[in-house]
Amino acid sequence: MYEPNVVGDWQEYDEHAGLRVRVHRLEAGDPPRGRDDAAEGLSYFRVRVTVENRGERPVCIHLEDGQIDVRTGPDGESAFIDWRNSQFIEGFDVYPLRRATAVLYAAASEASLAQVDVQVQLRADEEWAGRRLWTGGVGVLEPSAGATAGAARESLAQQVSLFLQEQAEEGTA
Repeated sequence: MYEPNVVGDWQEYDEHAGLRVRVHRLEAGDPPRGRDDAAEGLSYFRVRVTVENRGERPVCIHLEDGQIDVRTGPDGESAFIDWRNSQFIEGFDVYPLRRATAVLYAAASEASLAQVDVQVQLRADEEWAGRRLWTGGVGVLEPSAGATAGAARESLAQQVSLFLQEQAEEGTA
């Protein structure tokens, strides 16, 4: 079973040893250079995508427009992506034990922001990596090591994680 990641989780790539990616810091926020007229009536949010190289050699990373897809709400409607304000990774050499982060500004209806899915397809050394999916919501806290069980159920990200764990446990019995 293919399981989505929860926003904040790291995802390692088998095809690129030592390379891992995470979608994190999904939060409300206006873009630095002002709102796009096409996003009138929508609520802005930003998401960060970090690529980390834990391998032994530098890797040339591309994470640009078209490689990140953002869907919101229960129907998975496409979010408006503000390309002018977003900051992508275009042909950057990530050396061992270093990171590079892309910041994406998007907008959607306020009601749909509780459920946000972000799909990333990274290109490393001119090779496409497999697509990975993260799920979370704007205003939903990322899981932390000190969270209590009661507080964990309050978070959409935690609910998704608990559901996936229960499904995996049922399948292994």
